[in-house]
Amino acid sequence: MSYNVRSLDAESLDGRLLFAIPKKGRLHDKCLSLLAGADIQFRRHNRLDVCVSLNHNIALVFLPASDIPSFVGKGDVDLGITGHDVILEAEMQDLVVEELRLGFGKCSLQVQVPEAGSIKKVEDLAGKRVVTSFNVLSAQYFKEIDDRLNLQDDQKTKIDYVGGSVEAACALGLADGIESGDTMRAAGLHAIATVLDTEAVLIRSSTPKHPHLKSLIDLITKRISGVIAASKYVICQYNISRDNLAAALQITPGRRAPTVSRLEEENWVAVSSMVEKKKSATVMDELVAIGAEDVLIFNLDNCRV
Repeated sequence: MSYNVRSLDAESLDGRLLFAIPKKGRLHDKCLSLLAGADIQFRRHNRLDVCVSLNHNIALVFLPASDIPSFVGKGDVDLGITGHDVILEAEMQDLVVEELRLGFGKCSLQVQVPEAGSIKKVEDLAGKRVVTSFNVLSAQYFKEIDDRLNLQDDQKTKIDYVGGSVEAACALGLADGIESGDTMRAAGLHAIATVLDTEAVLIRSSTPKHPHLKSLIDLITKRISGVIAASKYVICQYNISRDNLAAALQITPGRRAPTVSRLEEENWVAVSSMVEKKKSATVMDELVAIGAEDVLIFNLDNCRV
């Protein structure tokens, strides 16, 4: 596969931090929001896969997510965003380091079979035909099952690669089961096992290629960590009597510790704490139940944690 990098030559990239971003698919739009939150400004021209940052010594390289682990692990790319599953499928786990789990792009790689068929558990597929777009992960998974069942070489599960239309493999006689990232109910399939739970991750090479860029790599990693934290947390602020403070701090312990400030009114304090956004309504209810007043929730645009 070739990439359109005609806008920049090697001299233009020399000395820059190379940051690989998925060029399309389910991770692309989320990554653009992440770059904006980290204040990595750029202007990408149509049909070009490389562009330089306007405010950092960074070149952004837009690649298929499946290629990014190899470019980071074996090439000159310093940072990248891809899926945890893609790293394992590319067998790059020893050559890259997962710096951050990003909280988006979550899915499960599942073994799926026809809902009306005779196969009810994953062991029933042992020795049969499985098609997948994740050959390495599937081969490892079914090898463990074959070994556990003591199947001989000529009896072992057969894994075939299909890049697209995996969901049609059972109906069209190509496979007895499939391994897929989505539950294909429209194709009459249902999941009988989960191979792997995955999500988007920020990765770097396990062997630094450009030591002079370490401080910039650390800066970008911290910024992205702050953007992710801001999407997961809110600030909860409330007033409460010191008599009930211990109970309140059990409800709002914060990421590390809450901030407690004295109020003019005797025996009362103000508390400010980070709480998980998904739990904020329950936290407010529990605080009110123990006597907290003026309970407020503030969204975070960005933070450093």
